[in-house]
Amino acid sequence: MSKTYIWFFLSVLGAIAVTPLHFLSVEHIKLQNRYGKEKGTKIGEIYGIISGWGFFFFWMGIWFSPQPRFTVPILQNPSVFVPFVNFSIPLLHLIICTPFYVLGAWLGMKSVKETTLKVAETHRTEKIVTTGGYSIVRHPQYLGGLLAHVGNSFLLSAWYSLVLTPLMVVLIYFISRKEEKELIKEFGKEYVDYKKKVPMLIPKSRSLFNQEKFTQS
Repeated sequence: MSKTYIWFFLSVLGAIAVTPLHFLSVEHIKLQNRYGKEKGTKIGEIYGIISGWGFFFFWMGIWFSPQPRFTVPILQNPSVFVPFVNFSIPLLHLIICTPFYVLGAWLGMKSVKETTLKVAETHRTEKIVTTGGYSIVRHPQYLGGLLAHVGNSFLLSAWYSLVLTPLMVVLIYFISRKEEKELIKEFGKEYVDYKKKVPMLIPKSRSLFNQEKFTQS
């Protein structure tokens, strides 16, 4: 393995390695039964913070680590030079990444606002939210992250990052599925009914244009 790409491969391994810790962080009932309600809750929150920020850190490593660069071979594809970081961005890549960033940022910020930053950091769900981004998909923060991943891959012309997208989708899918199993244990029929109405990660087209769903109830 070339030393140039060690950072990238370590980031990939890191993102995979923290996933089991994320699984542990959402096992709220199991942790409370083992350690008691107060201690179990605290341990779960610590697991959540470590795994959540760890996953985000390694995901950033995948984006920014040294790796082969690519360009979309359409027309001349002129570049935009960014003087602060001494980096050139192909104009077409900038155009492509913009909608991914806008939608990804909207989903991420909207969902954090609806659940609070504490819930996002600790994975400690206090109630089932069904409004805003959560009326479009059951995991809008993760969908936003995947959209940002594609946007960053094009913005940075990061070839390995772009090729790795299917793996990131698989990781997010298994994380989402694990969370839902635990949410069913905690909220029962309420969450089962929610699952029947809202897709996991791929929104229904009509949901994106139904403005009534974006209004807080």
